[in-house]
Amino acid sequence: YRTLFDHDLGFMRGRNLDGSWRTPFNARLSTLKQHEYTEGNAWQYSWYVPHDIDGLIDLHGGITPFTAKLDSLFSQSSNLEGTGATGDVSGLIGLYAHGNEPSHHIAYLYNHADQAWKTQELVRRIMRDLYHDGRDGLSGNEDCGQMSAWYVLSSIGLYPVNPCGGDYEIGSPALRRAEIALPGGKRFTMIAENNSEENVYVQSATLNGRPLERPVIRHEEIMRGGTLRMVMGARPSSLWNAARR
Repeated sequence: YRTLFDHDLGFMRGRNLDGSWRTPFNARLSTLKQHEYTEGNAWQYSWYVPHDIDGLIDLHGGITPFTAKLDSLFSQSSNLEGTGATGDVSGLIGLYAHGNEPSHHIAYLYNHADQAWKTQELVRRIMRDLYHDGRDGLSGNEDCGQMSAWYVLSSIGLYPVNPCGGDYEIGSPALRRAEIALPGGKRFTMIAENNSEENVYVQSATLNGRPLERPVIRHEEIMRGGTLRMVMGARPSSLWNAARR
C-alpha cells in the first residue's frame, strides 16, 4: 500500500503501468465504475490500511499530521464532485461516508493517535444520527449485515479495526450493560457506569478489576470471560492519551 501513497498530496492514488500517477486527480471526485476508487473516492479509501495503522501514521509524517488529516475528513464540506456520483457515498459526516463499509473503521483510528476521546465522541454521533428504527434507518446498503454489525459492536463498546488482528478497539458503549455468552458457561460482561446520551466519554476503565492501560482488548481476554467496567462522563478525558506508542 505504501507505493500508492502520494506524499505530496497525502492521498492513496492509482498508478499507470509505467508507475506514474494517474491524472487528473480530484480527491472529492465520485463516479460510478469510472476511476480507481470503487464506491468511494480518495478521501474514503486513503484510510483503508486496517492491518497496519502504525505504518499509515508514519506515511503521514507522524501522529500530529495524521490527526490533522483525520480532523479535516470529518469537518469539511460533504459536497462531492463529478457526474454520475455513486450512491454508495452516503451517510456523510464531512467526507466520512458511513453508508459504505470501507469507512467503517475510520472513527476508531483516533484510538491509535492519542485522542481516544474523539473516537468516543464520533462513535456516539454516528449511532445517534445515522441509525434509527424506520424503514430508512440505515444510511447505506446493508451488504450482508455489515451496517448492522457495526452498530451492534459499537453499541457494546467494541470494534475490530483489523478483523484478523485479534484486537477490539474500545469506543463509547450505548448500552449500560451487555453480556457475551461464551463456551463452557462463561460470560464476558461490559458495564458502562453513569452512561447517558451526554456522558459519552470514558473516564476510567478496568478489566477484571485492574486498570486498562490501552483503549483495546484482546480476543483471548474476552474468551476467558470476565468484566470490562467503564465509568462514563460528559467531558473528554485524557485517558489513554499516548497509550499506543
